[in-house]
Order: sequence, then C-alpha cells, then structure tokens
Amino acid sequence: MAACGLVGLAVAMGLGRFAFTPVLPMMLDDGLLSLREASWLASSNYLGYLLGALACALQPALWSRLAHAPQPSFASLIALGLAATTLLTLGMALPWPGAWAALRFAAGLASALVFIYTSGWCLAQLTRLGRPAWGGVMYAGPGAGIAISGLAASAMVAQAWSAPAAWLVMGLLAALGTALAWTVLRAPGSSEERLASAPPASPTAGVRHGGAEQALLVLGYGLAGLGYIISATFLPVIARTALPGSVWLDLFWPLFGLGVVVGALLSTRLPLHLDRRLLLMLSYVVQAAGILVGLWQPTVAGFVAGSLLLGLPFTALTFFAMQEARRIKGGTATGFMGLLTATYGLGQVLGPLLVAELIRHTDTARGFELGLGVAAGGLLLGAALFGAMMRRYPAR
Repeated sequence: MAACGLVGLAVAMGLGRFAFTPVLPMMLDDGLLSLREASWLASSNYLGYLLGALACALQPALWSRLAHAPQPSFASLIALGLAATTLLTLGMALPWPGAWAALRFAAGLASALVFIYTSGWCLAQLTRLGRPAWGGVMYAGPGAGIAISGLAASAMVAQAWSAPAAWLVMGLLAALGTALAWTVLRAPGSSEERLASAPPASPTAGVRHGGAEQALLVLGYGLAGLGYIISATFLPVIARTALPGSVWLDLFWPLFGLGVVVGALLSTRLPLHLDRRLLLMLSYVVQAAGILVGLWQPTVAGFVAGSLLLGLPFTALTFFAMQEARRIKGGTATGFMGLLTATYGLGQVLGPLLVAELIRHTDTARGFELGLGVAAGGLLLGAALFGAMMRRYPAR
C-alpha cells in the first residue's frame, strides 16, 4: 500500500508538477518562452492545484447532497488522476504554446486530486494495518519523481536534446509509473472504500479542537507553500544566474529530490508520541536555512547544502501536517486535508507571481534574492506560529 502511494505521488507530484523545473532551462534555451512567461506558466499549474484542492475540500458536502448518485471510490479517482497526469505531461511536447497554460492548469488539478485522495486512502489503510508510520514511505514519492526527472533532464541537456523531447520523456516516465500503480489500484478489493463511506469521526474529534486551532494549522501550513515554491520552481535557473558555466548546474535539482526521499524515510523512524507541531516547526526552520544558505553563499557548496536542506523536510512536513489533521478531525479528515492543501496551493500561486513582479521592477538576480528572502521569512513566521500553537493548545 505504501509502495503504491509512493509511485502515485512520484507521478503526480514529482513528474506531473515538478518536471517543469528541470525542463524550464531547456525551454528558455530553445527560446520557447521568457522567464516572466515561465513564472505565469508555473502559477497556472499552482492555480489548478489550488482549485483541485478546494474541490476535494468541498467533496464531503457535495456528495452528501447527491445521496442517490453512485459514489466513486478513492482508488478509481486516484487512477483517473494518474492517467490524466500522464496525458497532460505528454501534451507539453506538442508545439502548441497557446495551450501550455491550460495544460499546466489541468495538470495542477489532477495532481491535487491524486495527492489528497492518495494521502487519505493510504494513511487510512496503513492505520488499519497498524503501520501508520509507514506513511512516510509514501511521501518519499515526490522526491523520487523529482530525482528521476532531474537526472533525466541532466542527461538530455548533456546530449543537447530539445525541450519537446524532454517533455515526451517525462510523459513516458509518468506512463510507466501509472501502469505500476494501476496494478494495485485496480486489484480486487481496492475500490471498496468510497467517498461517502469514510469511517466516522471519533466522538471527541472536532470537539476539543476548536475552529481557532484548525485555522492556525491551515495558516501555518499555507506559509510552507510560499516558503518553498520559489526555489522549487526556479532552482536550476537561479543556479545558472549565480554560477554560469558550472558543471554542477543540472545536479542541484536531483540533489533536492534526494533530500526529499531521505527526509520522508527518516520521518518513519520518529516516535509517534512526538508533537507533530514541534516537528513542523523544526522542518520550517531547516527549509528556511536551506534558502538562506544559497543566498549568503551562492557557491557550489552553498547550493549543494541549500538543495539538501530544502529537500529534507519537503514532504516530511506534509506527512506531519496530514497526521495533525487526522489527530484534529479524526475519521473525517479528508475534507480538512483538502483545505490544508488548498491553502498550501495559494502560497504556491503567489510565489512565482511575486518573482515575476520583482524581476519586472529590478533585474533577474535581484528579483530572485528578494523573492527568496520573503520565502525564508514566511517559513520562519510559520515556525513561530506552530510554537505558539503548542503553548496555546497542548497535545493531549
């Protein structure tokens, strides 16, 4: 089950969403778009992710009003989202620049659906099996996809491949992962759990955890979206601006993916009694340090350290936030997970738009510096927020 989740998130997040990052320098070199246009293209994907997450958050209310409609299963929706991700990624190889924004928007919708329903489905299944900590294995998926897409892009750059060829390769990798995940998703019994048949909340869920506590968690998690997205979208471009001609340029992104995998796997070894908000606070500080290292030391060593520090907590903090959502909301956490993901997605939309405006009013290097400074500040604010939550709402 955890392996299926890993592959699903590798396709939806690591390839469907973040393959854009290592392919972007190739698109710029081919003259297919400008850096400002790239920022808007990235934001269209993140806007799709935001709206997809909002749709998932509203899902319980929607299906409660459609009592006589056939209820889709989590597994069937995940399978549909993975298939859509594959086709949309392949579509980016077509010479239709006017359609790219729509394709990236739709890919964002599909990735949000896969992420939220895979998280809810796998975490629930693992909890029933008495293996809740194995959820961290699932969250290694985005890092695995990032590392694979980064290494593939590096090899293609070395061979002077074009950006459309790179998108074709990314789509074929997504198709392979989708086929592997479907062997589990379409297996007998995997479709038994349906949207309307989620387990009921425990008697105390939502009672001792008031709206203010939930709102603070949503706000704090949203700051993580803004905090990482500028680096996650533009890391290869930022490195090229700071270190023109370096042989390391195409390896910083795979290093980020490697950090994601290591951090997700390490999260499975942490004791379950630890307060998830403490782990979130530490994760935010580590990511902020990763951003600031690259700003203060724009060298090969600084980018290596920054890539690893930014990656280590990347999906681990998502795992912690989803665990916290289940602690607060009990068996009805899927909708709340959607709300958390939507707020995270809002931060992701704002990050590239901020960079686009800063570059327009200054220059490329200065725009990136200012944007990264705002991102690090947002992460430190989020860490302070979780610290305040621990004091205000002690875990019981």
